[in-house]
Amino acid sequence: MACSSITELLADLKAIKVDLSGPNPDFSKSQRPPDEMIDRWAETAAIAEPETRAVAIWAIREAALAAGIVPSSVQELYLACAAGKWSGKTVPAMNLRGWTYHTCRAVFRAAKELDSKLFIFEQAVGEALYAQQPPIEYAAGVLAAALREGHVGPVFLQADHDQINAKAYLADPKAEVRKLENIMREQVAAGLYSIDIDASTVVDLALATVEDQQRVNAELTAHFTEFVRGIEPEGITISLGAEIGEVGHENTTPEELRSFMKVYLEEMAKRSRKLPIVSKISINSGTYHGGKVLPDGTLAAVNVDYELLKTISTICRQDYNMAGAVQHGASTLPGEQLAMLPKAETVEVHLALGFNNLIFDHPSLPQALRDQIREYTFANHANERAEGETDAQFFYNTRKKSWKVMKKPFWEMPAQAQADIMKSLQDMFRNMFTWMNVGATSKLVTDNTTLVKVAPPVPEALRKARAA
Repeated sequence: MACSSITELLADLKAIKVDLSGPNPDFSKSQRPPDEMIDRWAETAAIAEPETRAVAIWAIREAALAAGIVPSSVQELYLACAAGKWSGKTVPAMNLRGWTYHTCRAVFRAAKELDSKLFIFEQAVGEALYAQQPPIEYAAGVLAAALREGHVGPVFLQADHDQINAKAYLADPKAEVRKLENIMREQVAAGLYSIDIDASTVVDLALATVEDQQRVNAELTAHFTEFVRGIEPEGITISLGAEIGEVGHENTTPEELRSFMKVYLEEMAKRSRKLPIVSKISINSGTYHGGKVLPDGTLAAVNVDYELLKTISTICRQDYNMAGAVQHGASTLPGEQLAMLPKAETVEVHLALGFNNLIFDHPSLPQALRDQIREYTFANHANERAEGETDAQFFYNTRKKSWKVMKKPFWEMPAQAQADIMKSLQDMFRNMFTWMNVGATSKLVTDNTTLVKVAPPVPEALRKARAA
């Protein structure tokens, strides 16, 4: 049951010996919150009214830091990969759009089984909007799950697809750039210390040369590289990615990589100081976000160009001191195809819809929730239906947007149904980590990650409550 007020949260803080006597609460001598308190805070952070939610999110972040759970950047790990210190592993970057706390608990359970710490929790801008889950709330769900499951060490949080809207950029470039800068500020403040810059939307394949096609993409990526370097917390180098092939479109070529990097590095050289560049490149290798759904609702087979992934990754490491290629649109691929990614030296894979599908299609999900998801989707998003889409295609592609109204019903789901779904998720994550070859990576991560604790600001609502 969520906390109904800040007063209840203050009582919890006193119970675990947080020092509330000074101007800022001090967690340095506090106790680890008991399991039921973590559950309560996580629920409060997800569904309570705004001021109480803000205090719960702050408390989770502080308690996590006190327990040695630290939001971190993958920069050092990826530079170690570029230097040849590790290979043959593909880092799973997981977009968990709803039911975040419970799903992340399943992640940490699977990771503990395999002694794995080489994985990323990520969130795209669109997901934060349609799930009504801002980055700070998403991060709190992840950190609360880490605390609940006894994780210690770095937690990698990533902003996925910080994307330029091509139409908006054409209409008002400065306004679109400012909009994305504001989003990045919010993400960094929430502890997302890895950011994927996506200006691939402005690539113009109609231009005469590949360099010209990639020029605006490279220029914008250089601009955002400099911007992020100016807002990153002291002691942290945020890991940045670029994108040169928009997923679901034409496959990327090595020439496009070299052309992009030529312009990008020229642009970076113009800066007044030498700044760390991007450490990975997202490409298109034949996949689609969410898979390609057929009229009957089943998924089409996908032909992934693994040789292309290996070629791009090799060029990245040998010529540009980057970790390699990133694969998008892969969460619905069968296991035998996913297991090919580490062999192709793909450094990172983005996984999303497969987890969403497992939750929404699970046999233990109560029928009332199934009906609510369907009714909401058809009633509120019919205008997004593509021409010629069947009901099955439309529902499959769009039901993820029901999370904004399903958060509370999922928290109130019967305990046995929750346990059943979490167990299936744990099995899925265990398989995923095995296919990605990221088991037994705790030492690798520990040896190549510098922990820098960044204390979150005390919410104004908490200051007022303490004063009262």
